[in-house]
Parts: sequence; C-alpha cells; structure tokens
Amino acid sequence: MTDALALSHDELAALDEPRLRTAIPGPKAKAVIRQDDRVTSPSLPRAYAFVPDRGAGSMIEDVDGNDFLDFNAGIAVCSTGHAHPAVVEAIREQAGRLLHFSASDFFLPIYADLCERLDEIAPMTGPTRSFLTNSGTEAVEAAMKLARHRTGRQYFVSFVGSFHGRSYGSVSLTASKAKYHQGFGPLLPGVVHVPHWGEPESIDYLEQVVFKRLVPAEEVAAIFVEAVLGEGGYVFPEPGWLPALRDLCTRHGILFVADEIQSGMGRTGKMWAVERYGVEPDIVLAGKGLASGMPLGAMMARGKLMTWPMGAHGSTFGGNPVSCAAALATIDLIEKELLANATDVGGGLLRDLIALRERQPLITRAAGAGLMIGIDLASPIVADAVELAAFHSGLLTLRCGDSTIRMSPPLVLRAGQAEVGVRIFDEACRMVAERGPEAFVRAGEHEAGPDVPEGA
Repeated sequence: MTDALALSHDELAALDEPRLRTAIPGPKAKAVIRQDDRVTSPSLPRAYAFVPDRGAGSMIEDVDGNDFLDFNAGIAVCSTGHAHPAVVEAIREQAGRLLHFSASDFFLPIYADLCERLDEIAPMTGPTRSFLTNSGTEAVEAAMKLARHRTGRQYFVSFVGSFHGRSYGSVSLTASKAKYHQGFGPLLPGVVHVPHWGEPESIDYLEQVVFKRLVPAEEVAAIFVEAVLGEGGYVFPEPGWLPALRDLCTRHGILFVADEIQSGMGRTGKMWAVERYGVEPDIVLAGKGLASGMPLGAMMARGKLMTWPMGAHGSTFGGNPVSCAAALATIDLIEKELLANATDVGGGLLRDLIALRERQPLITRAAGAGLMIGIDLASPIVADAVELAAFHSGLLTLRCGDSTIRMSPPLVLRAGQAEVGVRIFDEACRMVAERGPEAFVRAGEHEAGPDVPEGA
C-alpha cells in the first residue's frame, strides 16, 4: 500500500464498507504467518489467516493494507472500538506518569480509583471490594481461592458447555470442549459438572443428583455460571433460570459466582448480563472488554465476603496502572453512550439477522441481546466455511460452540456498518450453499494450517 492510499485514523473509522486490495491473505500477511509458524507455540488456535496492523472504531486494517469490518472485536475485547481516542489518551497520559509499580506491595492511587468505580457499577447492592488481575482466567482463579477460603468448603459446581478459562483451576471448571482437558489430567479435584445449562432441569439435577448422590450441598463452596454462554455457543438462558439458581445458592449457603468475562461491560446492552434477569451474584468476574484491549481482569465480591488475610492472594502485574487508566476511560464511555448504542444498533442487527434466517436455509438460529449475537449454522463444517467466506469478503466473525458464528463487534458499531455486515454475511452463506462448504474449508487449510480451529 502506498502512502497515497493510506487512511488517517478518522478516515478508517468512518468506513462502512471493507476495502480489499490484495488477495487474502496478502504477501506481507503470508510472510508473518510463515515467521509465526517457526517461532510461536503451536497451541495457539488461529481461526483464519488474518494479520492485523492497525484499527479505528469498528474497522481494522491488515499488514497488506486491506480494511476489514470487525464483528469479533478480538473475542469481544475491544469494547470501545479500536484505538478509541479517549482510551488512547488515558493510556498515553498514564504511561507518561508511571508504567508500573506492583499493587501487591504498594498503594497505587489508580488501582483504588478503579476499584471504587467497579463498586459503583457492580450488579449487587451494598459495598463491594475488588481484586484486579491480568486476565479473565486469573479472575476465575481468584474467585475459586476466595470461595474456598471464605466458606471453608471444598467443592465447586460448573455447567457442561461453559468456558471459564484455560489455566489450571479455571480449565477444571471449563466444560465446553474435551480438548481443553486432553493431556492435562488429573485436573483440580472437587469440581462437579452439571448438564442442562440454562434450563430448569439443571436445578432438579443439582438437588436430586449432585446434592443427594454426589456431594452434600453444605460442602459446596460456589457455583460458577456464565450469565450467557460465550465460547459454548452464545446461548442465553431461559428467563427464570438464573433467579432459580440464585435461590438454590441462597438456600444452601453456596456462593453464586457470575462469570461476566465475555458478557459483561455493556456487551448485552446492560453493564452486566445478570441485570437482564434481576439477579444479584455474590461474586462477579470481569475481563475481556474491561479495558478496551489492555490486559486486565477483576474479581468483584460483596464486601462481607472479601475477608481473606493479607498475603492470601496477590499479583505482580494485576491492576497495572496503564491498564487501570484504560479501564476507567472504558467505563465512562460505556456508561455515557455505548450501552445505548449496543441496544439500538444491536437490536437492528439482530432483527436483520432473524430476517436473514427466514430466507437463508443454512441458518438455523439467530438470537442475542445488544451486540452479543449468535447465529447457528447447519453443521460445524458449514460454520467454518461461512466464517472463512465472510473473512475473504472483508467481514471478521468468529466461530464458537459446535456450529455457531458469534457476532460481537465493538460497541461503537454504527447502523450502516451493521447493515453492511449482514449483507456480507448473507453473501457468504449464499456462496457456501452454492459451492459447498468443503471448498472453503480446503482453502482455509492452505491459509492457516491443516487443523481449522473451532474458535477460542
């Protein structure tokens, strides 16, 4: 790409349509992929051969100068869009003052500032306290430790289909794919998995099977639950399920831990997805969109629960001041404008996708809230093919579940961009229907290696 063709940040952000100038992937992208293949861990799952270089708003440009419409936001991470000026300025100002000083051993003003803001937006009444981490999986690990310490109980419950992370404790809770456990056992003892996520049958299963046959309720420390299944397929629970689960936890003195790492921070049009169901958790976990792309997670707990002693848990980098600055700017943007935008633009996007389902036989379901929308395809290979076809047309989506395409664009997505995204997705489905999914998956094998991954 020549300088004459380069767009400024504002010009890139203003685009509604992708602009593809080379074959996909282009020559520079192929060079990066070859380098990556030599030196990085082969454990990293790559959906397709996208090599990003810079972004603005809901548009992102690859190393060859191709401009893509981003409907995955780096797995629902870039909540305020790519390089939002307010977030960039907050990062720049904080980086010029202090890059790091460990909050585990010293008092960082901005750490306390962020914890105070989290207390204000936490989805539970009464005071809360927060522990800041580098990622969502670390927030899960912190909650596991706090729950065992606070209750004196040993067991955890999580649900089949759920994803809570891939570090040792969190992957023991995860039950979305067997491959996440393969080769790493034995995993953390004391974890019980329950079927029927989001359905009334799971409450009966807990009472009649888990508590009656497996472990007594009085030895269960916490139930970990995604308010919306993320990696498991972008599935929303039945309306009364989370309240029923909350009641069960209250009856048995079990801590209710809401994993909002993917569904929180305005993703569903509410700051937290549990707010859609009138449920107050005991502990809520945040990550991904919390700091617009800077590494940060948080475990927020009712103040009366956060009673572990000094030194019981800590983190060298958790609550890094630059990440905290990005989070404070992110929260302000979400509260002031992006919650409303996610509701308005997301509502239109979902309506258009539901209408598309009526005329597109490859689509079996389109459902969601805000800008957290799942589209089920006819089979896993069809989902892979549609994802790849959309990519080659300039739309970035991401597979999840068994055969679901997730749409989790930045919360700054404009209505015009949403309309373009639906049009490209429609065209991708039509191409796959006409040419057959095998043609696209074979092309994907040449781009990204022999194993086309199922998402992350």
